[in-house]
Amino acid sequence: MARFDFDLFTLGAGSGGVAGSRRAGSHGAKVAICEDSRVGGTCVMRGCVPKKLLVYGVQFADAFADAAGYGWHVAPPTHDWGALVAAKNRELDRLEGIYRKLLSDSGVKLLEGRGRLVDPHTIEVDGKRFTAAHIMVATGGHPVMPAIPGIEHAISSNEALELRHLPRRALIVGGGYIAVEFAGIFGTAGSEVTLVARGGELLRGFDDDVRVTLAQELRQRGLSIRTGTEIARIEKRGSSFIAYTRTGDEISADVILYATGRKPNTRGLGLEEIGIELNDEGAVPVDEWQRTAVPHIYGVGDVTDRLNLTPVAIAEGRAIAETLFNNNPMTVDHANVATAVFSQPPVGCVGLTEREARQKHRVDVYRTRFRPMKHTISGREERTMMKLVVDRETDRVLGCHMVGADAPEITQGLAIALKCGATKKQFDQTIGIHPTAAEEFVTMRDKVPDPVVAAE
Repeated sequence: MARFDFDLFTLGAGSGGVAGSRRAGSHGAKVAICEDSRVGGTCVMRGCVPKKLLVYGVQFADAFADAAGYGWHVAPPTHDWGALVAAKNRELDRLEGIYRKLLSDSGVKLLEGRGRLVDPHTIEVDGKRFTAAHIMVATGGHPVMPAIPGIEHAISSNEALELRHLPRRALIVGGGYIAVEFAGIFGTAGSEVTLVARGGELLRGFDDDVRVTLAQELRQRGLSIRTGTEIARIEKRGSSFIAYTRTGDEISADVILYATGRKPNTRGLGLEEIGIELNDEGAVPVDEWQRTAVPHIYGVGDVTDRLNLTPVAIAEGRAIAETLFNNNPMTVDHANVATAVFSQPPVGCVGLTEREARQKHRVDVYRTRFRPMKHTISGREERTMMKLVVDRETDRVLGCHMVGADAPEITQGLAIALKCGATKKQFDQTIGIHPTAAEEFVTMRDKVPDPVVAAE
């Protein structure tokens, strides 16, 4: 008789949980997964996928505007925001069905309800208890808002994806990737957007040239950006809202979206009660094998709050399955993971920022800014920025950064080069595809002057 009901029990059917569970099932493990919301998790249902669909939808506004320069005579276009949201929701329904089928086809038992650990090997789901030899915590994260007066009048990115009407005026609070992405979505669709960030520049943690360039481009597109600004309180006035800054300024809006951070979904899971101490942000600490303080319990994805990217969660979940059920010990390399911001224009980055690189290396920096060929005729003033950060001693490329059309697509290929340890000489020896923007990454020859160090 089996000692446990399951070989692996997964809490959370998001990207990481589903990937790990399916891989374990394919290796013959008896697997269960529980979910108290929609199968697919944050990325598929409340994040990357629906957001990208909205980005695709609003970008037609740019296409219509640019077409005139190429001889197209287009009647003034109109947009039905409700139709876009409805189309997005139909696609999410289709994807959820696919995820459910993938689990079923892999022999994974789906339990719909919230799971809670009652002891190191026992999970309770809606009053029913199950035992497992191994447990994977993949419960993701959730948006958080500050405790200021009137915060109940604001919405998070979850609700922003479901708005039935495009707001005429949108106030977005936050300077991270979620904030700038929604600023681009609403602004391109026709909203009057004000972006308020507490810090000095947008996208904290990104390369400084990326941060400055994106802010310039967003302002060029008509967005109002107010950095170094905090909201003190929010009031409802008729059908609108008034946000008051700490300096007493008023900002009126029809929608106030807070995108000021996310925290792991660990509340009420019973982790601390069985010996897994959470960090100050409520995240699950894990080692290189994704193991928690209880060795047969693992954490993957946003719940660990390390590198909160969907492909990372998927890789972590699969690594656990390979290690446990395929006699293939595997860890995930978190270095040189590419990332993108689907802003307007988009951002793509891989490797070290210039600031990070200078802390450990003597570096050479190569940078170019140019007006894309497309816009020489379309008339749009949008510019592209590309940057390479290179170790001066080894010639190895440490970082690639881009702001401009197709940046995420181009960066994916550059990530392979950095993973292989490519040098600047190898970039230089690569013949570009002409005419493309991407060829600029292999034709940059002039170094940016070293920064002048102020005398003490």
